[in-house]
Amino acid sequence: MAKKRSGGGLTPTQQAAKFLGVSVLAGAVLAGLALPAVGALGLAAKGSVESFDELPANMKTPPLSQRTTILDSEGGTIATVYSRDRTVVSLKNISPYMQKAIVAIEDSRFYEHGAVDLKGVLRAVNKNARSGGVSEGASTLTQQYVKNVFVEEAGDDPTKVAQATQQTIGRKIRELKYAIQVEEELGKKKILENYLNITFFGQQAYGVEAASQRYFSKHAKDLSLPESALLAGIVQSPSRYDPVNDEAEATKRRNTVLARMAQTGDISKKEAAEAQKAPLGLKVSTPKNGCITAVDGAGFFCDYVREVFLSDPVFGKTKEARAKIWNQGGLTIRTTLDPKAQASAQASIKDHVNKSDDVATAATIVEPGTGKILAMGQSRPYGFGKDETQINLSVDAAMGGGAGYQPGSTFKPIVAAAALEDGTPATKQYSSPYEMDYPSPVAACDGKTWNEKNVPVENENETEVGPYGMKEATAKSVNTYYVQLISDLGICPVTKMASKMGVGRADGGKIQQAPSIALGTQEVSPLTMANAYATFASRGMHCTPVAIESISQRVGQQNKSLEVPKSTCSRAMSETTADTVNTLLRGVVEDGTGTEAGLGSRPSAGKTGTTDFRYAAWFVGYTPNAAGAVWVGDPAHKRQMVDITIGGVPYDKVFGGEVPGPIWRDMMTGALEGKPADDFTYVDIPEDKGKGDDGGNGDDDGSDDGDNGSGDNGGNGDDGGSGDDGSGDDGSDDDNFIGELNNGGNWGDIFQGQGNGGGRG
Repeated sequence: MAKKRSGGGLTPTQQAAKFLGVSVLAGAVLAGLALPAVGALGLAAKGSVESFDELPANMKTPPLSQRTTILDSEGGTIATVYSRDRTVVSLKNISPYMQKAIVAIEDSRFYEHGAVDLKGVLRAVNKNARSGGVSEGASTLTQQYVKNVFVEEAGDDPTKVAQATQQTIGRKIRELKYAIQVEEELGKKKILENYLNITFFGQQAYGVEAASQRYFSKHAKDLSLPESALLAGIVQSPSRYDPVNDEAEATKRRNTVLARMAQTGDISKKEAAEAQKAPLGLKVSTPKNGCITAVDGAGFFCDYVREVFLSDPVFGKTKEARAKIWNQGGLTIRTTLDPKAQASAQASIKDHVNKSDDVATAATIVEPGTGKILAMGQSRPYGFGKDETQINLSVDAAMGGGAGYQPGSTFKPIVAAAALEDGTPATKQYSSPYEMDYPSPVAACDGKTWNEKNVPVENENETEVGPYGMKEATAKSVNTYYVQLISDLGICPVTKMASKMGVGRADGGKIQQAPSIALGTQEVSPLTMANAYATFASRGMHCTPVAIESISQRVGQQNKSLEVPKSTCSRAMSETTADTVNTLLRGVVEDGTGTEAGLGSRPSAGKTGTTDFRYAAWFVGYTPNAAGAVWVGDPAHKRQMVDITIGGVPYDKVFGGEVPGPIWRDMMTGALEGKPADDFTYVDIPEDKGKGDDGGNGDDDGSDDGDNGSGDNGGNGDDGGSGDDGSGDDGSDDDNFIGELNNGGNWGDIFQGQGNGGGRG
């Protein structure tokens, strides 16, 4: 004897046989489900049966897409992102009223039939035949669930969504076969649970939990009778019955559901009447999705986390595979972001730079020895409005940033590290005149040489006249000292040291083989510089930057851990070299160009940087437990920071120690509050000796023109990398600025495209 299902339904085999038999006899009852007469489509019953048999035996059920939550290092929520706002809940966490309401209005015979309701099909066929169109459908709750699975599988691909919802006999056949399979494998309660979690309720809410939160700001388990009826009524047409935009229509639909619940015996007529009189009682929560909702200005860090996920092979071999996991969601991503450091960075930025200023600022903090990104902020908020941007000014172009900014003299410590590692003593002296031509030729990599004559470079002030040793030259940021140093050392050791410290061009290109790199002419990002200086702080160990600590993914009712990228640490220089650089850079904040960035009793070191024509100004500094970089400038590389007001304060000229320095000081003070004030390991560097009044290099060869160091033929002059043809009025925007550098075809062009752009202190 055939086995009957609980609730009075037939077995799956009986359902299939009975359905197919009725289809043949009726000439394709399928047409009555949601289509006009089948004859018009030219599909015979025999063809329907064959199509049914040819379908794969098992339906692939993709995991439901859910929201992803991004957390800081202490577990606080930074932002919630999702392709579909959904939180999957079990049936026990859904109000019984809600369960009864959805069954009553969508499929009142749900517990009595199997996958197909043959009475409903015949009723629909008859009604549709009389109307000549489609006035009634007969899809069961199970069939609707299957259709929603197809839609979910289609994701955000409009073509696939259209295929999943098209009104064709073929789709109905597929839907029916899989509905039979689902009934056999899952049972009624699980089908109802899955249906309530997958269905769209309007207002960006997928699933009953998200809908309950959206319309009533409560959990689905707490829904009352009238609230449940309202949500159940929305399903048929989320736009038509949207209670936020059409309260009257939504009320009528809710009352229809309540009346139907009374008819089916789920509630009494008295309960229905009372509930119909109740107001809708909406308590709408505004949809909040994406990095734009991030706290403490962490929208750009949030976006960086997304970029890491989509680009790192640890999350999938292809970009498509990674995107699929991201869009599926259900992730809980714990990041490295320190909430105290982030709040301090954003507060300091706000205190010193207004979002409406002609220039912007970006700041990043990295933990030495681990590569953890502790803070990332900028003055122009994450968004789409005026004075807002989606470009992350702290990172490289490939990770959502621009093409970077010349770091100026903040690159000089990298040159010093390369020289020290090569055996040059910190006491090494050079004549360091106020103005000179670049020495030529200079050795480059692969046996090449840079060979240009009569290319001038000068110091910031005419009083800066050598001879100098490395300590004083670094504290005063003497350009001509570092030009002479790299000329003796060669270009290749510097580019190799930069690479070991994680320094690369923000646009993804290679660092050019020109001695002007000593003065910071290669565009980089604040994250790159903060991470590079963390190498000094950790006594020569460089660790690649990381933003993600751990990830768990919820699939159904289970959580699984995902592998995450790890920081790779390697020795970039000896401890002695790092200690020597730390000693040099301590002098910058104690009595050099960076005194305004000093942290008082807390030991710190750092370097200022200002490019020619003041398109950019920097301070990059560190303590033993945190390294930070602050950049200030025009992201479009057009506004010179001369006669400018920043944060309500007027400046004749902006220097690295004057604007970025105080931002760095305030940012780091708050970030390090309560943390140990560890000291560096220093080396003894004897004071410079033998320097005369003018060191044999008086002011006779100097110039009153402070820009002659890079002049019209220099790094940022009219023909240079940041001039009118580079990144001036004819330059490009945040996303594509690379100046004239990449157009240079010979050493002269390369030099002139970069010149002395970063030479200012």
